[in-house]
Amino acid sequence: MKISTKQAHFSSPLYLESGRILEPYTIAYETYGELNSDNSNVILVCHALSGSHQAAGKADGSNKVGWWDDLIGDGKAVDTTKYFVICTNVLGSCFGSTCPMSDNYPSHQPFRLKFPVLTIKDMVKAQMLLLSSLGIYKLKAIIGGSMGGMQALQFAVEYPNLSEHIVSLAATDETRAWAIAFNKVAIEAIRQDPRFQDGNYEKDAFLENGLSGLAIGRIAGHISYLSPKSMDKKFARDYVSNDGLFELFGRYEVERYMEYNTANFSKYFDPLSYLYIVKAINTFSLQRGYDSKEEAISRIKSDIHLISFSSDYLFFPSEMKEFHELLIANNISSTYEDVQSDYGHDAFLVEVNKFEDKIRTILK
Repeated sequence: MKISTKQAHFSSPLYLESGRILEPYTIAYETYGELNSDNSNVILVCHALSGSHQAAGKADGSNKVGWWDDLIGDGKAVDTTKYFVICTNVLGSCFGSTCPMSDNYPSHQPFRLKFPVLTIKDMVKAQMLLLSSLGIYKLKAIIGGSMGGMQALQFAVEYPNLSEHIVSLAATDETRAWAIAFNKVAIEAIRQDPRFQDGNYEKDAFLENGLSGLAIGRIAGHISYLSPKSMDKKFARDYVSNDGLFELFGRYEVERYMEYNTANFSKYFDPLSYLYIVKAINTFSLQRGYDSKEEAISRIKSDIHLISFSSDYLFFPSEMKEFHELLIANNISSTYEDVQSDYGHDAFLVEVNKFEDKIRTILK
């Protein structure tokens, strides 16, 4: 599989939904496979909150396999011998695209809290400009899970002639209070950490020791990404063997897992990026900017494919089902499948075998 990692630099202003302007800006992206002669074999993949443009394989100089490597590649469901796959790092994220810790041009000081609030619609608009700069005006499909699924649906509404298929997994048409409440834990944990310094920390300040506030907030995220059954299966009531049961801070294995994973995460993910992306997730609603949800979806011309997971406790299957029924009631092409899974929200990342045939069928 041919992999290419690039950055696109834009000097023209990006007009944001908030009314603010971002210029200049950079979008990091990665491509897989080869573009055909008439640019008709393109699939756009959109990442979730903590994801990046590295969706598959191993890019040059990287030891880390892409987050959807089970789905994307030669001979896989998203077959890179047939399709040219693009995945971008969304604006605001900290893996190469313009973000809060980027230089606030023309100065060489980071934006920090001067960075504009972004929305899912802004992220999608920037990706559309990237596609146009590459001479790509028609897509075979847009595929994404979680926040990536939100982006896919936003593309369907804002750019109705762009993609033949929209595949949204483990997502919703608007973020509900339950998910916003989980995100609130992370927001406050970061803000209240003294080392966060109201966003005035130095670049790479947490590479060695991480930020405790982000690690604590990420624990809440991890809980929402899993399910009770998956936790019971993985950890049960196992206790850390060298921790005393009657030590006050002795730990169960599930506690140690949360500590280890979230501490590592807080070393490489920028806390301001986390806050800005969470804000974009919280504000997501396909209806905003339109008089009603019916008006918003009336713009859709793509075939919509919705996939939920039965044990998803972040974006519940009922949300996807209700949106599917709304699409059908308004004569918009839509399919819906609730995948039976005990894994929870993150099933879209780790149980690809349960929906890859569905993706293959859609692309055929």
